[in-house]
Amino acid sequence: MGLFFIGCQTVPLTGRKQLNLLPESELIDMTDTSYTEFLRQNDVLPASHPDARRVREVGTKISKAVEQYLSENGHKKRLQEFDWQFNTVNNDLVNAWCMPGGRVVFYTGILPICQDDNGLAVVMGHEIAHAVARHGNERMSEAMGLEAAGATLGVLISEKPDLTRELLMRSYGIAAGLGTLAFSRKHESEADKLGLVFMAMAGYDPREAPKFWSRMSAQGGAKPPEFLSTHPSDETRISDLNAYMDEALKYYKPN
Repeated sequence: MGLFFIGCQTVPLTGRKQLNLLPESELIDMTDTSYTEFLRQNDVLPASHPDARRVREVGTKISKAVEQYLSENGHKKRLQEFDWQFNTVNNDLVNAWCMPGGRVVFYTGILPICQDDNGLAVVMGHEIAHAVARHGNERMSEAMGLEAAGATLGVLISEKPDLTRELLMRSYGIAAGLGTLAFSRKHESEADKLGLVFMAMAGYDPREAPKFWSRMSAQGGAKPPEFLSTHPSDETRISDLNAYMDEALKYYKPN
């Protein structure tokens, strides 16, 4: 297993050309193992718990919207990457993330800020959008170049497993305390736009997104939530969301 040149890919919706240096299938295999380990080491709410059920129900609707969008817009091949899983962990951290392949985790600490299913859909759509757009692949590729001196994925796994795991966790914003890589503005902008479309197609009101980010921003202060350490929340973001709202509303079909 090694690094090979994947070439230019096109991000759904925005059409931006991106360079993914890593095989997405290998990243999915690696993150699947990390996801299983994470669930084993954390307090996962049972499937019957009301919070876990709500997260799963919103996630299922968003995932179906993603599949519909990809199928209708020339990205059917990406459908093969996803095997959706939605879990909620009992943790006060204000955080949520989605790994390649559709492995999602919500922390209970973010649920009060979401307030309702629309708020959950804002976060769910945004995080899933990062996976759909393969932003983690870009960040992982960059991290390997900067910190692993261009070593191939295979070499890193066999010779530096701890570094590989750290790069992986940092690239996907999974664990606190790892110095998570900052999401670039272009990644955030794409995730915001895709997330609005996905939640609108799933029947959730995209006009709730700026309200959610306003509430999230209010959680800042001396020690911002973990979610904000990699997800910038500011007036520019809210302004950009509002600027894109007319387009997002074209996809909105209330349940």
